[in-house]
Amino acid sequence: MIFTTKAEYGVRLLVELGRQHDGAGAPTPVSLKAIAEAEALPLAYLERIVALLKKAGLVEATRGAHGGYRLTRQPSEITMDEVVLALEGVVAPMTCFVAEDGQSSHGRVVCNHEADSGHGCATKLLWTRVQGGVVKALAQTTLAELVTFSNRPTQTQTAEAVADAAAVA
Repeated sequence: MIFTTKAEYGVRLLVELGRQHDGAGAPTPVSLKAIAEAEALPLAYLERIVALLKKAGLVEATRGAHGGYRLTRQPSEITMDEVVLALEGVVAPMTCFVAEDGQSSHGRVVCNHEADSGHGCATKLLWTRVQGGVVKALAQTTLAELVTFSNRPTQTQTAEAVADAAAVA
């Protein structure tokens, strides 16, 4: 399963906003230009991504000289499944998991192969489990965890990522 750069850049954008969210009062708004420079991301693309995050109610904009974007909730209350769904629309390991109109099937797996052979899809169980595992991992990961993880030294990050991957498997 490959997520697009929308998900990658969107999560990186949220981590930058999460760093400004210390829990004591209102978080400091951060300009998209500052995030684009800090993360070496294209500003025009971030503008489109932040619009999706704003529509999903994950961020809000503040106008003015000291304006920018900030999280609408605590980082510990934002899970990656809602972020990825806001940015990607669906979490699907195969194209047959997405309804014909491109929308989510609300948890029901759509399978285009059943009509082809007249019996159940041979791989539906496998891809359903893959999708379930990915969604579960996303739902169990909070923005606060990613912020904390990103602030650790590189060696610690590598060891922790390996341990987390083994725990999920």
